[in-house]
Amino acid sequence: MSDTAENSSPQLSDQKQWDRIAASEQFKDLLQIKKMFIIPAFVFFLVHYFALALLVGYAPKLASTRVIGTVTVAYLFALSQFVMGWIIAGLYLLASMRFDALTKDILASVVAHKDERQGDK
Repeated sequence: MSDTAENSSPQLSDQKQWDRIAASEQFKDLLQIKKMFIIPAFVFFLVHYFALALLVGYAPKLASTRVIGTVTVAYLFALSQFVMGWIIAGLYLLASMRFDALTKDILASVVAHKDERQGDK
């Protein structure tokens, strides 16, 4: 029975730590910062993605206009979606460095808070 109590104690402690992190202003700020990148990037890519279908559906003459040899505007637009995906992924990679730094700060403050509490005992 003591094994069960010892095994459940760290889980409760972990849950309390998570609750404290989730309630912190730093964590809420991190979520807001991530949303400020993710939502506009998602919306931009979604609009860019469906713009090809709209171009082909509503402006077929423009879509079939040849640019270089047999390469059409629609074909270039379709290829641009791959490029745009890589650009957004690269921008997220750069932004994730900031997210990671903020996450480390949050975790460091939790550890510092835990150490302060243990020092009080």
